[in-house]
Amino acid sequence: MSSTREKVRQLAPHWAAMFLLMVAALSLVERVAGAPGPLASAGLVVAVAIGYPYVVRALGVAPSVWRRS
Repeated sequence: MSSTREKVRQLAPHWAAMFLLMVAALSLVERVAGAPGPLASAGLVVAVAIGYPYVVRALGVAPSVWRRS
């Protein structure tokens, strides 16, 4: 298993990409449908947070700490 420092180094770009994707998704929803409520916003953020690792694995660009053995 890799060290904590190595895990953070591998995951940091994905955390940043996930954050930017969440902001973009919330901005798009706000532009198209108006300001979503707090529950809808939280749901969208959770959906992106759960879905992002699956999409990254499917595309083959997941960091080694996310790859299944």
